[in-house]
Amino acid sequence: MSERTDEHGARPVLGVGLVGYAFMGAAHSQAWRTAPRFFDLPLTPRMRVVAGRDARAVRAAADRLGWDEAVTSWQELVKRDDVDLVDICTPGDTHAEIAIAALEAGKHVLCEKPLANSVAEAEAMVAAAAQAAGEGVRAMVGFTYRRVPAIQLARRLVAEGRLGQVRHVRAQYLQDWIADPSAPLSWRLDKAKAGSGALGDIGAHVVDLAQFVTGEAVVGVSGALETFVRERPVPASFSGLAGEAGEGTGPVTVDDAAVFFGRLAGGGLASFEATRMAWGRKNAIRLEVNGSTGSLAFDFEDMNLLHFYDAEEDPETAGFRRIVVTEPQHPYAGHWWPPGHALGYEHAFTHQVVDLVGDLAAGRQPTPSFADGLAVQRVLDAVERSAAAGSGWVALT
Repeated sequence: MSERTDEHGARPVLGVGLVGYAFMGAAHSQAWRTAPRFFDLPLTPRMRVVAGRDARAVRAAADRLGWDEAVTSWQELVKRDDVDLVDICTPGDTHAEIAIAALEAGKHVLCEKPLANSVAEAEAMVAAAAQAAGEGVRAMVGFTYRRVPAIQLARRLVAEGRLGQVRHVRAQYLQDWIADPSAPLSWRLDKAKAGSGALGDIGAHVVDLAQFVTGEAVVGVSGALETFVRERPVPASFSGLAGEAGEGTGPVTVDDAAVFFGRLAGGGLASFEATRMAWGRKNAIRLEVNGSTGSLAFDFEDMNLLHFYDAEEDPETAGFRRIVVTEPQHPYAGHWWPPGHALGYEHAFTHQVVDLVGDLAAGRQPTPSFADGLAVQRVLDAVERSAAAGSGWVALT
């Protein structure tokens, strides 16, 4: 670590460098600030430096978000001796280059999802992570919704056999942030930067959640993609597509919505939907799992609840049980507020930091690993190939 101990002489310091300071960067920053104040961590995170291209903007972000310094070069950040971990919160087209350079420099890496913009990039990242692991350097991909307490409880119930054999999974991620055709272009609508649209940006989350909660891999898919609004206004601040900034319209080069079927390794069936065109749905992540002896259901728009049905109970009184996942014995919840006092979106990022720091201190491989991120990337790629072929079935090997 970059320092022997923290200012109290109690714990080793983990120097953190953040690349990117927008939406995800702000969420990660809050997590790094908050985690050591609510959890007893074996390492003390020190928010050393944040990197961004605009010197004035990144300095303002450092002051606002709590970083000691600001730089305009991620390469400079990666080379710093006081940085032990590089946290990557940039568009997908930069993930592979930054992560591989950081790993080769001996830095641990936390990289936002999806892992990369292509299977080839993700494979290169996995190879670099495997090489670095031999030197005790770790890499993790940020599928943060895994750290929602209700999702952790759902995984536990499945793993304990409370649902029996998994038969069906229904997974949806529904948003409406570009349902309005006048919503402007952004980097998320540019395939060169984002890799894909709703499929990779939000569909990746529900693919990961389905595999995480059930403990089973998706082994085949058949899907369709659609771009409903193919031209959007070019905002004054936008660059990256044809056309002058602030003038006229530019092409949307990614999907607005994805729908696909899947089969799980254990023989169960799955359906997935990811869309940014669902008016009224702000961040609805819905997961239902039906097994041979029970079911569970979750919706992130009511994220402190898990609904569980035990088919082995007396039919006279059987029904979905509404579990408020805020009790001290529930995952993570005992470190926060009294029972019934709800947690929010930002808490999952804090839990991600807690788990990552604990694994680094113990010399364990954090999860989800880059290999887990590659597994999701392969599902996304198979959906794209299926859609391009007219919804044909694509097996994953």
